[in-house]
Amino acid sequence: MSVDVAAPAYRCSCPSRKFPCKHALALLLLWARGEAADSAAVTADFAQEWAAQRTERATVRERRQAEQPADPVAQAKRLADRLALMDAGIADFSLWLQDLVRTGLAAARSHPYSWWDGVAARLVDAQLPGLAEQVRDMGSEVHVRGDWADHLFLRAGRWWAMTQAWGGRGNLTAEEFGDLRAALGWPTAAADVQGTEALSGPWLVLGAHRSDDGRLQQQRTWLRSPNGMVVVVLDFAAQSEGLATPQLAGSMLDATMARYPGTGPQRAMFTSHVAAQGLAANLGEGCSIDNALKLESAAVAGSPWRGRHPVLLGGVRVGLDDQGWLQDAAGSTLPMVDVPVMSLLALAGGHPVDVFGELEDGRVRPLSIVVNGSVVAL
Repeated sequence: MSVDVAAPAYRCSCPSRKFPCKHALALLLLWARGEAADSAAVTADFAQEWAAQRTERATVRERRQAEQPADPVAQAKRLADRLALMDAGIADFSLWLQDLVRTGLAAARSHPYSWWDGVAARLVDAQLPGLAEQVRDMGSEVHVRGDWADHLFLRAGRWWAMTQAWGGRGNLTAEEFGDLRAALGWPTAAADVQGTEALSGPWLVLGAHRSDDGRLQQQRTWLRSPNGMVVVVLDFAAQSEGLATPQLAGSMLDATMARYPGTGPQRAMFTSHVAAQGLAANLGEGCSIDNALKLESAAVAGSPWRGRHPVLLGGVRVGLDDQGWLQDAAGSTLPMVDVPVMSLLALAGGHPVDVFGELEDGRVRPLSIVVNGSVVAL
């Protein structure tokens, strides 16, 4: 394909729908070399045209979906087919778990990553992507974590609880079943959530965390309402897409939200325009490490397949070893994970600070810190 840089607009006929495609990149290279005098305007026109076409396609797709009436018979068949797949996948996974325990957890470390990935692939085929991701992560964690044996034992127990809960799902409450669905990776449609009760703000942004596993990007944003209710907003994006703009930690947001099914803290979504209302000087009153662990234990008792819990620790000091740790006034400590320890040490300056983070498998992932009357994201 030839590129005419003098053309009034650049139109690419290649099958790729990504921007920039290889032909757009070739045009940018010409511009960088000074060989395309009008390439700046051409590139801008092309980008605007691509964005307009993408928006138009999305609008047409949404309109068609709205115009097509729901077929209750087809919906019931799709649901029955999915449940049958999930039942078979859970049964297969239960047998695998029994074999894992029967042969001894120590043997699990000798298996290559492909062994774990094969199990995860079968779970994906069974419409259980959330469980598959946990198994796939374990294939790496058994080789990199010093406490891998305890970690695997904990996860194996949690996986077994999930399989038993799925078999008895008819006896679960709506909130318990919502947690189970989320853990297994069965999403709830946004349209089903938008029709639920709308909760007004202002909402305080406690902290946020981004992750990228090479296939999917995820962003978790934790917020608290005026009455103390904590929710989490999840954003996802493929590798070729951009995540939603993160909200600033400590900011107050004027917006309404709706909650997904599940026990607290629940996943939520914005149902209105989000407007910033300024910044908070702190995140509220924090608790001790012992109290945080008690709250986590209570949450696990109600929903044992949930492994991440928000926590606001008050007056903790930052310590340094391989990963770093937090210590409160009573001398209790928590190891940290996924945190720039040196940056956190510099911000704390050796003084007691309030830290918001996520408790996960006996470790805390700090997301924000209160320093000198301002909230700083980590």
